[in-house]
Amino acid sequence: MKSVTMFAQISFTVILITGSILIVNYYKDKDQRTLAEKNEQLSEENEQLQAENDYVLSKDRTVDNSDFDQWSYLEDQAEAFHKDSDEEFKKPWALFMVKQSEKYEVDPVVVYELLKVETGDTFNPKLVGPETKYGKAYGIGQFMKNTAPWIADMAGLRYEEELLFDPYYSMQLAVVYLDYLYNKYNNWDEALTAYHRGVGGLKKYKEENGDAESWYAVEIQSKADSHETIAAAN
Repeated sequence: MKSVTMFAQISFTVILITGSILIVNYYKDKDQRTLAEKNEQLSEENEQLQAENDYVLSKDRTVDNSDFDQWSYLEDQAEAFHKDSDEEFKKPWALFMVKQSEKYEVDPVVVYELLKVETGDTFNPKLVGPETKYGKAYGIGQFMKNTAPWIADMAGLRYEEELLFDPYYSMQLAVVYLDYLYNKYNNWDEALTAYHRGVGGLKKYKEENGDAESWYAVEIQSKADSHETIAAAN
């Protein structure tokens, strides 16, 4: 009887020690996974900060080549966008967008088609997008509150949430963000997919599909190409 009791005590001790080791190893592994995830997140954040810094340093915002001929050309482009939108895209908005696009050397047709897709052809500056796990998107450029502040900082603009509903403010953010993304990836597939899904979303999309040719990027570029084809024919 005494030996049985001793065996039970030893067995309990072994189980207790084994359980303690398993628990320690579980939390050790969990801590290592958490640390690895944090390191990866910090690495991505540092990469983005470096890219933002490089972008800001590369831009000279003092150049303005606004002469008579250039303004005439810009007004013609703005009028074309205004008509294409069935006058939903207001002429002053179009002129501002074209001017900003020229300033940052971004194709205004790409910007126009992006705004068109983002707002479902409405060009509604008060648009609020559907709820997602990251929040909602706001305005004509459909910016989220976690993205807009650092883009505004790159653009040299102050950030206030209500400004996301200002079409001029939102369009300037859109142009600057597109310019930043194109400078970062050097191709429109990745730049546009990143605009739509975020930088992390682009990475995931490429891992799952092998490329960045999302429906969003393809649609905007194909419609932009059709604009240029029509312009060339005329």
